[in-house]
Amino acid sequence: MELFLIDAIGPFFRGYKGKRVNWSKIPFMHLEEAGEDDWAAIENELRNFAGQITAQGYNAVSLDDLAHLAPHPLHEPEVVERIARLRMRFARIFDMLHGEFGLRVYLTSDVLPMTPALEAVMGGNPAELDGYYQNLVRGILDDFPQLAGLILRIGESDGNDVRDPIRTRLHLRNAAATNRLLRDLLPEFEKRGRELIFRTWTVGAHRIGDLIWHRGTLERTLEGLDSPNLIVSMKHGESDFFRYLPINRAFFRVRQRKLLELQARREYEGAGEYPSFIGWDCERIAQELHGAENIVGISVWCQTGGWHRFRRRAYLEQNGRDVWIRLNTEAAITVFKERKSADSAVELLLGAGRTPAALELLDHSETVIRDLLYIHDFARQKLFFRRVRIPPLVHVYWDSLFINHGVRKVMRHFVGDPQGALAGAEAAAELFPRMIALARDAGLPAGDIEHMSDFFHLILLARRYYFLPYDEELTARIRLEKAIYKQRWPKETRQRYRIRISFDPFPVKRRSLAIVAKLLIRRKRGYRWVDRMLTLPLAGLAYRMLRPRDPAVMPKFLRKSAMGVDVLFK
Repeated sequence: MELFLIDAIGPFFRGYKGKRVNWSKIPFMHLEEAGEDDWAAIENELRNFAGQITAQGYNAVSLDDLAHLAPHPLHEPEVVERIARLRMRFARIFDMLHGEFGLRVYLTSDVLPMTPALEAVMGGNPAELDGYYQNLVRGILDDFPQLAGLILRIGESDGNDVRDPIRTRLHLRNAAATNRLLRDLLPEFEKRGRELIFRTWTVGAHRIGDLIWHRGTLERTLEGLDSPNLIVSMKHGESDFFRYLPINRAFFRVRQRKLLELQARREYEGAGEYPSFIGWDCERIAQELHGAENIVGISVWCQTGGWHRFRRRAYLEQNGRDVWIRLNTEAAITVFKERKSADSAVELLLGAGRTPAALELLDHSETVIRDLLYIHDFARQKLFFRRVRIPPLVHVYWDSLFINHGVRKVMRHFVGDPQGALAGAEAAAELFPRMIALARDAGLPAGDIEHMSDFFHLILLARRYYFLPYDEELTARIRLEKAIYKQRWPKETRQRYRIRISFDPFPVKRRSLAIVAKLLIRRKRGYRWVDRMLTLPLAGLAYRMLRPRDPAVMPKFLRKSAMGVDVLFK
């Protein structure tokens, strides 16, 4: 392996005051308010960040993004001014990261960035839009020789919460169009000696939406692309950064150079607010990938990912509050670069005296996450809806725990051993007193474990609600414990989860739910005849016809988070 890449966007969130943060990209509108002192502070934090990650062994960083650094004659005047200011700032940053620290700098890009003025002139002509994007890429590569290359994301665009005249949208809809664009772009990288990192991550939209797991789509997309300047970047599983997912078999099928994506700041597992160690998973993944050819490195997301209120910034926190993230970045580099054990990474970061207590704490945390955060019987199932693999964790998502009748019915349908699910959760919850003591022994933030204990206690109550007979005493206790949790962990701490409770009856009967689930959800990767005839071509049409005319009727979580639920039906 030669490329050890880590994202460097944390400093750009300095001073961000939004209640809920979109961590998928640098908040460029927030930077509009930044003055000279703010930019100086960002550069200082980046210098601090770069010093620490190079000491760990990382040799490359990623930053956002092409759209905000690439000018175009059709841009609105205010956009032209913004891009000019950002180009000046980022040129200094690129010089510092590459010149002072020897880091390879990669710039991210969604395909395709647009503004209202560009939209009005170009409309939806695919060939014209392809040419427009190719010109942006040429300009960026020529204007910023410090860049080692670009990281292209074609399967996800800006979230619904982004309020920026420069917005990205999904442009490529099938394998042929994606292959054509890559064929056209690669000569530009070859001529300039740069690398094009192509991400296979998608959120299920359009025919290209199954790229991350569908063998045929991936083969057609990469057909004939033999350039040494191409790297295919893939998440370790067939969905997002969750546990319980088997290794993505595409690592054995794709012939091109490949990059393994890992996440250190676990967006679905507390985002650094409590220990969610990936070290032993890294060991397992490394072992399972033994024999896979042309894996050139790892890409570790230490800040990027998720929509939530949690605000710990990797490598930039006081009093070691980012220690849970740094344990993961250390483990990733130790396992994949140094070829050593995850345990040795813990000792390297914490020292020999603290390691035994820390390892026991991390082991218990692993048990608690697998048996209490996740519902084992649900998480291990292979479930697909249209072009996406259903996540193994649905009742806790980003910073929200859902305790409602709908989730209760879904869990009772899919979980065949509710008593086992309850017993495992109850046993895991008993570990918290020992975990708090171990944190103190290891000199780690015991307050984080106390918060974890309080929140996971609510998850345990939710588990009882899901699988035990309905009990009004239990629902009353859930409401009371929610109030206690909110009082103990006020929202000002930016640490608290959202506990979304509703005990109103779900209008779909269990028998109807079973029929719908059998029709719409499959247990294998390949498409059934019913998928080709019904769920792929008609589910989107049915959704558009039946969804409420008033958007407010749909829960805000589904409307506002990420790209919204609509994307699943494109």
